[in-house]
Amino acid sequence: MAIYAVGDIQGCHAELVQLLDRINFDPAADRLWLVGDLVNRGPGSLEVLRLVKSLGDSAITVLGNHDLHLLAVAEGAAELHRTDTLDEILAAPDRDELLRWLRHQRLLHAQDGFVLVHAGLLPQWSVAQAESLAHEVETALRGDDYAIFLARMYGNSPHNWDDSLTGYKRLRVIVNAFTRMRICTNEGEMEFKFKGEVENIPAGYMPWFDIPKRASAKSTVIFGHWSALGLKLTPNVIALDTGCLWGGPMTAIRLEDRKLFQVSCKNPVAKHW
Repeated sequence: MAIYAVGDIQGCHAELVQLLDRINFDPAADRLWLVGDLVNRGPGSLEVLRLVKSLGDSAITVLGNHDLHLLAVAEGAAELHRTDTLDEILAAPDRDELLRWLRHQRLLHAQDGFVLVHAGLLPQWSVAQAESLAHEVETALRGDDYAIFLARMYGNSPHNWDDSLTGYKRLRVIVNAFTRMRICTNEGEMEFKFKGEVENIPAGYMPWFDIPKRASAKSTVIFGHWSALGLKLTPNVIALDTGCLWGGPMTAIRLEDRKLFQVSCKNPVAKHW
């Protein structure tokens, strides 16, 4: 059995199909790990959801910020943005089924020394703690009051972790770290405006994965979210958002030997950074 991790898809259905063909993906034998942001901005978000859902246990996806945005819009907890391409999902006959399936996906998956997450882990979080915190959010998303959670999910504050946090402030920090973070301070204070290249990071911040003595450093974290970072492969970091949406390739990596597979973007959209 081979495990293939795939970077952000964001509605690029044609490229995903081509990539699965390139790796000769066999749902009966192989496994697909997706870093989240299945939907939005690209032209085929509905088809992507249907495809990934159809793969059943052969695919594991963690939720990204765009996936959560879709759920919030569907519940009236957020408004559509000018650049969103979610209308087709919201009008689909299988809308409720797809959204229920999406709401039951996880925020983090840990297995065999790998950690799959959309954006990152705060430096003070061990993998075991991160799993526990992810479960708190997953429970809220799957519970009867999930619409209230989605309405309270948004915001940049608090911007750092504190074990004493409770309620929706606690859940918000967890969501922001897992789905929005790119950079932070040594103490884990997050900054959310920056989306650019590493050399332009504001003073006092650094990529979350470069924080000294990061508690999760003994595991290999697989993530996306940061297209300006691009492909980054180190012993304990696999960054896979190569910006297919913006004209870059869509990337998969076979975890057993770190062999890369890429397909070209067919119809890039303009960047809205």
